[in-house]
Amino acid sequence: MQDFVNRLWYGKLNMVMQLLVWLLLPLSGLFYLISSFRRQLFKLGIIKAQKLPVPVIVVGNITVGGSGKTPTVIYLIEMLRRHGYRPGVISRGYGVDVAGTREVLPGMSPKEVGDEPAMIVSRTRVPMVIGRNRVDAAKVLIASHGVDVIISDDGLQHYALNRDIELLVLDGERRFGNGYLLPSGPLREGIWRQKEVDFTIVNGDSCRDTEFLMQLRPGDWQAVQCSQPDESKAFSIAPHSVAIAGIGHPQRFFNTLEQMGINANKQHAFDDHQAFQLEDIIAIAGEHQVLMTEKDAVKCREFAKQNWWYLPVDAKIDPRFEQQLIAQLQP
Repeated sequence: MQDFVNRLWYGKLNMVMQLLVWLLLPLSGLFYLISSFRRQLFKLGIIKAQKLPVPVIVVGNITVGGSGKTPTVIYLIEMLRRHGYRPGVISRGYGVDVAGTREVLPGMSPKEVGDEPAMIVSRTRVPMVIGRNRVDAAKVLIASHGVDVIISDDGLQHYALNRDIELLVLDGERRFGNGYLLPSGPLREGIWRQKEVDFTIVNGDSCRDTEFLMQLRPGDWQAVQCSQPDESKAFSIAPHSVAIAGIGHPQRFFNTLEQMGINANKQHAFDDHQAFQLEDIIAIAGEHQVLMTEKDAVKCREFAKQNWWYLPVDAKIDPRFEQQLIAQLQP
């Protein structure tokens, strides 16, 4: 299903698919009216956005699907720490039904907190709280951990939380797709929204003068079975290896492998946030070596085979971005 939707929104369309886009336009119009009405309620102050006692950096996008938000959040955590800040992260926790708020602790299952929160805390050990109400989540972080800056993961459209800095992450290859709002296209808000944010980070492709280029650089292969990166065995590519990816833009992972000179015997894209079972992967790979993303690995550790490996990536962003963000963050 995800592959079909991606082709509908981002690909070259045949006549039948173009007709489907047009048929969905009335629903896009309805989506526009509802989202615009909601936005105006906050803009006019009819619904008040809540201000926190610490700065809030919102990381988000205006398109559905993977753009590189999670590597960006990890980059921000590490960058803020270098400058002496104590950051904390809040998130909805995609696919998790949380009553109130829940703190994300190292070793927690993605079933408890969501795959991206589990990955972020596993990598950084940052204080993190998930919950439907991001204001409540942020208050828990401040009270429990004394953080002095909040990073709101995927919170661009969560207007109930006042923000000091807005950061838009954009897939450089796909950008805004066909330019239509949901469901005719991938947009949560109109392209005009880019002009309102403080920074636009473009993932993996050429960017425009007002944007900052981000490149995801692969690290060393890690065994999925290992709980800590430094426990990993030496990696070597095996015959008949299978690459899998359950992320928003799976082809980006497969392209990275090819750029590294790794030619997997088979590639298989799962839906984003796929809740993996052992049987899902065995059905695709059998007993062969499996290569996957770090986000997928956190969902497979409980049942991983010895020859399953994941590739961590680190975001590298134009140095001007760090200078300008820190300058804006300071009082």
